[in-house]
Order: sequence, then structure tokens, then C-alpha cells
Amino acid sequence: MDIDLLGYAAAFLTTASFVPQAWKVIRTRETHALSLAMYVMFSSGVALWLAYGILLASWPLIAANCVTLVLALIILVMKIREKDLP
Repeated sequence: MDIDLLGYAAAFLTTASFVPQAWKVIRTRETHALSLAMYVMFSSGVALWLAYGILLASWPLIAANCVTLVLALIILVMKIREKDLP
């Protein structure tokens, strides 16, 4: 078995599992139940995984973490903006 195939399968499943929740938050704009600290830590962790993937030139890590980081940052920005609302 090609090791990259295993990486792509893991990357697809972990990223795909995050998409429905991210889509719901983006669609409804409801972030009050989400933890700001969790999304700051999660986004930072995903950014570090992306940097790690880039340094290793590992396309499964790069692809999965690019998608996940974009979605997580959208939600994080929405959460931060929610705190600014009256």
C-alpha cells in the first residue's frame, strides 16, 4: 500500500468530518455555543500542521490542512465578530 494513499484517506476523512459543522455555522451565522479559546487553539494547531506538511512536502497534509484552516478561520472570524455585537 502506498503510504500517501493512507495519508490522503486520513486527510479526506478528518477534513470531511469538519465540513458539515463548518457549513452549518457559516450558513446560520450562529457561533454563540462555540468556544473562542477552542477555535483559536484549533486554528493555530491546523496552521502548524500545514507548516509541517509544507516542510515535509506532504501533499496529503498540505491539502487537508489548507481546507480545514480556511474553514476554521472563517468560523473564528465570525466568532470574534459576534463578541463585538451588542
